[in-house]
Amino acid sequence: MLARLRAPIKEADPEVTEEWKWRIPVWSHHGLICTGETYKKVVKTTFAKGASLADPSGLFNSSLEGKVRRAIDFREGDTLDEEALKALIRAAVTLNKASARG
Repeated sequence: MLARLRAPIKEADPEVTEEWKWRIPVWSHHGLICTGETYKKVVKTTFAKGASLADPSGLFNSSLEGKVRRAIDFREGDTLDEEALKALIRAAVTLNKASARG
């Protein structure tokens, strides 16, 4: 699943940087966008500023109580809504760029 997430993230933002920090992949552009954490039953994609992002497709299904972060738990066999994920990535980059100006 983690490998399947890479392509839409890079398609959404060709300038995204992927690094390994804290033993997990971290995607950044003008600041942290999201991380990819692997667990036994899920791959969790945590958006650093997810609580500030509109999620019209309802992808966020984890860490919903947080005031800053939001996450998407992907389980094996889940369908990946690439267009909705790309929209979240683009929104996160836009938010990072706006924050960097301030």
